[in-house]
Amino acid sequence: MRGAMVGNDVVILALGIPAGPQMVLGPVHLFSDATRVVVDAMRETGVRRLICVTGYGAGDSRSSIGCLQRIVFEAVLGRAYADKDVQERIIRESDLDWVIARPGILTNAPKTGRYKVLRDASAWRNGLIARSDVADFMVGQVDSDAYLRATPVIVQ
Repeated sequence: MRGAMVGNDVVILALGIPAGPQMVLGPVHLFSDATRVVVDAMRETGVRRLICVTGYGAGDSRSSIGCLQRIVFEAVLGRAYADKDVQERIIRESDLDWVIARPGILTNAPKTGRYKVLRDASAWRNGLIARSDVADFMVGQVDSDAYLRATPVIVQ
């Protein structure tokens, strides 16, 4: 891992797990385990900027999910998002320059370039967003400090 980081300035971390019974029933540790390895390697190699994607419902954004939606969310995505909570905590507690993007429901639609970046918790909401628009946002954070140490929700 360290060898891949030498000479780089930024790490973009975008992890996912396949939908299925394991996501609902089994333990999920990919997000936190991989993030620990990445953060440690970044510290050792001096890479300062981490841009990570988690999801709407991770961390403190979970409180903005309505009661009925939260029941379904917890039943289907609870284990994965519990691990994303740990992932976010690892990042927040690091001394890195980080951005955590929290997209809504991902689609395979084409890039629109017209998406909303909701920084203020009072504006957080769920919604659809194309994976390519999430990628556009993340790449835009490589040399921007607009969302440094922030956890914006991203939706169409």
